[in-house]
Amino acid sequence: MVVSGFSAGLIPAVGFLLFLLYSPLMCLGIRSFPYNGGAAISDFNGLFGFSEAPDYRNGVGCPSTAAAAKSADPVTSCDPSLVHVAMTLDSEYLRGSMAAVHSVLRHASCPEQVFFHFVAAEFDSLSPRVLTRLVQSIFPSLNFKVYIFREDTVINLISSSIRSALENPLNYARNYLGDIIDPCVKRVIYLDSDLVLVDDITKLWEVKMSAGKIIGAPEYCHANFTKYFTDNFWSDPVLSRVFGSRKPCYFNTGVMVMDLEKWREGHFRKKIENWMELQRQNRIYELGSLPPFLLVFGGNVEPINHRWNQHGLGGDNVAGSCRELHPGPVSLLHWSGKGKPWVRLDEKRPCPLDHLWEPYDLYKGKSTVQHQQRLEQLVGYSSYFF
Repeated sequence: MVVSGFSAGLIPAVGFLLFLLYSPLMCLGIRSFPYNGGAAISDFNGLFGFSEAPDYRNGVGCPSTAAAAKSADPVTSCDPSLVHVAMTLDSEYLRGSMAAVHSVLRHASCPEQVFFHFVAAEFDSLSPRVLTRLVQSIFPSLNFKVYIFREDTVINLISSSIRSALENPLNYARNYLGDIIDPCVKRVIYLDSDLVLVDDITKLWEVKMSAGKIIGAPEYCHANFTKYFTDNFWSDPVLSRVFGSRKPCYFNTGVMVMDLEKWREGHFRKKIENWMELQRQNRIYELGSLPPFLLVFGGNVEPINHRWNQHGLGGDNVAGSCRELHPGPVSLLHWSGKGKPWVRLDEKRPCPLDHLWEPYDLYKGKSTVQHQQRLEQLVGYSSYFF
């Protein structure tokens, strides 16, 4: 029998996927990968082209988790000593997400205290179970949990945007973190997938929230706030008065400290949905998931130092041209906008600041195109074997 090169290349992969099918799967926070040998980890990683990250451990002076006190128990999200970080996880931005996680751990003074809450789309080309396995293989000591986001929760509320990527239902998952994440988690840092930290995330976690503030984020009051809404909005005598005595400023929702306890009590998910429903009836904005946040929280945000979101490095939403840093110190670099550093690096046309992202990149394939082709080869099998 003659076997084509393509089929022959897939046989080891399919065999390994079958092995994973009959092995136990853990979706909760993990401290170590549940395999005795290292071969399975490296084989799985090889299928996707990522290398294993260094094993970052706590230094002297870090608090002990309840699980550490019992030595063998895995860390749970309800441990009061943890720093909670929420991110979305999907095949398209997988490379960026892994770099972001890597940067958080690399600069954290107590990396074992960081617990990641990943929200994955139910119908992504790579299933949440496959993504869980992949995260385990790249970060064997990571404390994390993967939650499934049902896209039909929000799909009928999404209106067209200035850029099609902004219409992805997973962009709206941040609206539902209060419902998705375990109720025992009272506060979380939300991070986009196209950023890296160059500072200790504990400093961001310890930001004090004033009474009545639900979210904290860097504000940019010099920005033209009116451009985020259409003439339909500003010409409406009722809508245009929605901010009342508040003095709203632009803020980027890719980096937020969220008080989930107050979020749940105040039913802020529903308040955001109400604006999305109105948008479907009378187009009042053009830019995806950001404007509803501005409408609900504008003028009532806990201001955080600008160093925690040096955003816009991806250029605008059309051209994605190169940008320079804002003046001042930097703790977080954010490639919001059309241009993504991994794409520009692979295409040999990077912007100068893209090289600051590169040290955190754990993908060792040759290009984004080959990375996507590798994922596509596995997509057809993931639904059967995972």
